[in-house]
This record gives sequence, structure tokens and C-alpha cells, in this order.
Amino acid sequence: MRTRTMITGGTVAAAVLTAMTGFATAQSPAARAVPVCKESAVKVRASGSGTPGVLRIGFTNTSARTCAVDRLPTVAFGDLDGAAQPVPPADSAPYKLAPGRAAYAAVRTAPGPGTDGEDAKVVDTVRVAADPSHTGREFAFPGTRVWEPVTTWWHPSRAKADNALRKALG
Repeated sequence: MRTRTMITGGTVAAAVLTAMTGFATAQSPAARAVPVCKESAVKVRASGSGTPGVLRIGFTNTSARTCAVDRLPTVAFGDLDGAAQPVPPADSAPYKLAPGRAAYAAVRTAPGPGTDGEDAKVVDTVRVAADPSHTGREFAFPGTRVWEPVTTWWHPSRAKADNALRKALG
């Protein structure tokens, strides 16, 4: 003889609600989100690389918590419109950084001498931001030639950022 279990509408609703609540808590992106780094919690740097037309940029999370910036640095040049394009091309996504840790990117401002054509512009400043929601910091780089600038994503070391730029540009 088989026993039948009677399931009422209330029992089903309770089971579905419990399952949905557990799923949302365990799987929701909001539950796993890392806050965006406040601009005051990042120290931004920029320097020459020793290679003409290439800059090194970086930032350090100076806060006491892990936070995130966009994986694509924002690099703008003087009063020119637009910013360096990421190589390889990518969409926006978070880049998490633990307290006290740094991230690095390499920026090519223009191809080598003789290859940047008449369209190259000359600027004296470069603005770098760790996240597009930040204003960023302006750095003086007098006489910087700019033509089709590109930037790597953030990397955990300068060497990895330099290598990513070399690889992306062939």
C-alpha cells in the first residue's frame, strides 16, 4: 500500500519562498559585491618608462578594506577629447584590490618616431584615474606626442603591464 502525502498551496509557497530566499542570499551579485574604492582611498602615480611614447601608471589601495576600481584605467591627454583605448578591447568590469596592494598599467601615447604621422598632437599633461567615477590626478609630461593612445588593463606588477602592452602591440 502506498502512502500519499498531501501538499497544500501554503506548503508549496513556503517551500518556494525558502528556496528563492536561500538562492538569492547565496548567489546574488549584490551579496558578493565589493565597494568601489573612494577616490581618497587610492594613490595614483604616473612615470616615464624609459621607452619613448610609453608611460607607466599605477595606483595603490590606501584604505583598510578591499575595494574595486574599473579594470580599465582612465587616461586622458591635455585638452584632447577622449581617453586611451584598452588593449585588448574589453568592457568595464571590477578590479578588486586588497588594502595596501598596488596595480599597474602601461600606456602607449603614440607609435615610435616616423610612424605617428601628421595627426599626432602634443600635450603637456596626462590625467590618470583608477576608475571612471574618479576625477583622477594630473601629471606633467611636457611634449608628449599623442596619436591613437592605448592602455593595458590593470595588472598586479609593472612587468606584467609592460609585457601585456608589448604582446598587445605585437
